[in-house]
Amino acid sequence: MNSNINKSYAEELAEEHNVEELRVAGSLWKAMRHEVHLRAEFEPIMSTFFHATVLNHDTIEGALSFLLASKLDSTVVSSMAIREIIEDAYRNEPSLIHAAEIDIKATRTRDPACNSYSTPFLFYKGFHALQSHRVAHWLWTQERHSLAFYFQNQMSAIFGVDIHPAAHIGCGIMFDHATGLVIGETAVIEDDVSILHGVTLGGTGKVSGDRHPKVRHGVLIGANASIIGNIEIGEGAKVGAGSVVMNDVPPHVTVAGVPAEVVGKPKGDSPALDVDQSF
Repeated sequence: MNSNINKSYAEELAEEHNVEELRVAGSLWKAMRHEVHLRAEFEPIMSTFFHATVLNHDTIEGALSFLLASKLDSTVVSSMAIREIIEDAYRNEPSLIHAAEIDIKATRTRDPACNSYSTPFLFYKGFHALQSHRVAHWLWTQERHSLAFYFQNQMSAIFGVDIHPAAHIGCGIMFDHATGLVIGETAVIEDDVSILHGVTLGGTGKVSGDRHPKVRHGVLIGANASIIGNIEIGEGAKVGAGSVVMNDVPPHVTVAGVPAEVVGKPKGDSPALDVDQSF
C-alpha cells in the first residue's frame, strides 16, 4: 500500500511521470502495467482482477485476448475456446492490436472522465465492444460467418452494442458509454471518429446491398442520433444529439434537428477530437 493513504489513485498517478514517459517512448503496454500496479496497491481487494487481466500477461494481445474471452464466453462456447479464436486473429492480423492501442490513446485523450490508459482497457464496455467487433470482422473476412454472428450476438447481449460483423471501422475510435449503439452491415466508419451512446447507423428498410451510412474522418456523432441510409457524413462534420439524418452532410458543418439541417460549423477541423457538442 502506498505510504500516503490520503492520496487518491488519480493523484498518485498524476505524480508518476514515468507513465507518460513510457507512453511517449512507444510502450503503451508498459505504461498500462505501471498504472495497474498502482491500482492494485490502492485497491488490494481487486488484486486478483488486476493480475488476471493485466499483470499476469507479458503482452497487450495476451491480456486483451483473456479479457474479451472472459466476457464473450457462454455455457456452450468456453472462455478457452473464445480466447484461442481471438489469439488466432491477433497472430494473423497484427493490425488489430495496433488499432486497439490507438483506440486506447483516443479514449484517454478525448474522455475527460478517463484518467489513465488502463481505464478503458479494464472498464469501458465501448472499448470492449469495439475490440470484439474487430475480431468478429476478421472472422467475417475469413468466411467464418456463424462464429462472427456469435460474437455479434454476445456483444449485443453483454454490452448492449449491436454491430454487424461486416461493418468497416477504422482506428482511433471512441464509443463513449456505447449503450444502444447500432451499426449496420454496410456501414463504414473512418479513422478518428467519436460516437456517443444510442446512435444508429441504419438502413432505410428491406432494400439489400449498400444501404448504410459512410462516416468520414474526424466526425463527432452526438447521443441518440439516427443516421439512415447510404449517405455520407463528411470529414470533420458534427451531428447534434437526437438528430435524424437522412441526407448527405457536407464536410466541416454542424447539423442538428429532426430532420437534421445545417446549423453552423464546428470550432475545429476534427470535432471528434475535442468532443465539443455545442452548436
